[in-house]
Amino acid sequence: MSDYKAGKWAKQILDSRDDEGMWGTFHTLSQSVGNRVITTEQAIRRLRILGFTKEDEPIRLVLDRMCLCVSGRKKIDHYYEKTHDWALFEKLMLSAWIRIFEPENEIAVDVARQWGRIAQKAFSSGQYNRDDDIAAFTLQFGRKPKSGFETGFGMFYHAALLKGILPPATESLLLDYYLSRSGGIYYIYDKCLNVLPEVFASKKTSWYLAAIELLAGYGQAQEKLGFVVEWLDSKKDENGQWDLGAAVKDGVYFPLSDSWRKQDYRIADCTERITNLLRQIVK
Repeated sequence: MSDYKAGKWAKQILDSRDDEGMWGTFHTLSQSVGNRVITTEQAIRRLRILGFTKEDEPIRLVLDRMCLCVSGRKKIDHYYEKTHDWALFEKLMLSAWIRIFEPENEIAVDVARQWGRIAQKAFSSGQYNRDDDIAAFTLQFGRKPKSGFETGFGMFYHAALLKGILPPATESLLLDYYLSRSGGIYYIYDKCLNVLPEVFASKKTSWYLAAIELLAGYGQAQEKLGFVVEWLDSKKDENGQWDLGAAVKDGVYFPLSDSWRKQDYRIADCTERITNLLRQIVK
């Protein structure tokens, strides 16, 4: 992997940190528009794509802050949404991000196990059952769910949080659920993942790959995602490389290289991303 950590895109993000090593409020994964201030969540997602890990000081600072928040010792920021049980949502969201960078972190694993118990009950009939989900949520948290994120496991955060937590039978059902779900994975891709994008060189494909990258970390990914591997293999050019086209540049997943003025740099970036994904799936 190239050293994108030393590139201009990383520098732009790092130069915009505040005195605590954060970026404005924490939450939102929506793509930044124009001069809108980047959120901490957007920043750490982009830094991860550029190769940053828990060993890098900018990520370590945010991880430490997230752990303090999940354990109730410090606020992540002063933002909240009235339509949710915000404290519960924050624990889910922050624990998911902690596990993305540090899968064995016990603070986040404890939260993951709570949601894992709910998932086991929700899929205990052999498929997702909303009534079982509600019953398990109520038993776990002492009240019935009252907002959308509290049932259905449909968000990026659930998928990121539950890797390595579920018994094999439940994991298999969960992956089938994600692949067949008409709304995809909320925050990442809003179409059924079993249906491949019609146009390969497109932003839609980049977003589709983001959802597959999320599922690729599960133990049964190779079995479940074989159709994606075959599709990607069929899209290689005569040099064994991939090109998603110039329009795929979105400031989130691409670019990786400092410049796409040369087509070769774009192809190299696309090829690196897809090669890394295939390595995750085919082990």
